[in-house]
Amino acid sequence: MKPIALAIHGGAGTLLKGAMTQEKEKRYKEALAFALEQGYAVLEGDGTAVEAVEVAVRSLEDSPLFNAGKGSVFTAEGTHEMDAAIMEGETLNAGAVSLITGIKNPVSLARDVMEKSEHVFLAGDGAMRFADEQGFALEDPTYFHDDLRYKQWLEIKDSDRFQLDHSDKKDHKFGTVGAVALDYHGNIAAATSTGGMTNKKWGRVGDSPMIGAGNYANNKTCAVSCTGSGEFFIRGVVAYDVSCLMEYKGLTLQEAADEVIQKRIVTIGGDGGLIAIDVHGNIAMPFNTEGMYRAKKDSFGTTEISIYK
Repeated sequence: MKPIALAIHGGAGTLLKGAMTQEKEKRYKEALAFALEQGYAVLEGDGTAVEAVEVAVRSLEDSPLFNAGKGSVFTAEGTHEMDAAIMEGETLNAGAVSLITGIKNPVSLARDVMEKSEHVFLAGDGAMRFADEQGFALEDPTYFHDDLRYKQWLEIKDSDRFQLDHSDKKDHKFGTVGAVALDYHGNIAAATSTGGMTNKKWGRVGDSPMIGAGNYANNKTCAVSCTGSGEFFIRGVVAYDVSCLMEYKGLTLQEAADEVIQKRIVTIGGDGGLIAIDVHGNIAMPFNTEGMYRAKKDSFGTTEISIYK
């Protein structure tokens, strides 16, 4: 029997053990477990890796705990701007959207860009017109309102500060969700979704929807979904860098992922993590922060749900 495997993440950052209540930690682990099972069930039913990563990410987008979809943070204008990307490794087809509002599951819109348009990346008003043509319903802004996110925003509203999501340090938080999968046909895929930065201005876009920076998949090497300080992940072309180290230097998945997260991205000042998978079902989940919400399951009998190092 050919192997199948799935890994997911819900963001990396200053996740200190003991700083979170047991109840909240339990809720995070339950949400990760549910998304993992949803995506893995697709693979067990002979679904494709693309279908599996979409289902897993949709589950995370539907949870208010993560900075994507329902749990997206507030912009400087008090609105929500979401980004997402999806890519499959067999043909290198990819789809991405950025600066979209009111869409419950941005990852599904990204998949429609990949499969139902001639393009890879749609943004802003154009992406919203495409969503309308594809029959996507718009949620009321109240759907995306979360009291914690709103409080985070109020603390820095009307300032020039911004923050990512999981941290005690106000200027240093990141939250993104993602999934990587291997299906029975030997194909891999990656998907990533985010609500961006609290109090972000000027239509800021991070690494999540950028193919090669925050999301990448290639059957020759690996599928990668990143989470972290997006500006640095863009500069380091992190997701593609992992693939390159495997393809051109012959590194293993774990070696390549560690090289990028523990050395290369640190050298330029970035922090965060990634999840990656190869066509043999190997999974790597390195991060250089105190924690990363993450989970994995494979047909070798391995299941892991973790937050801290």
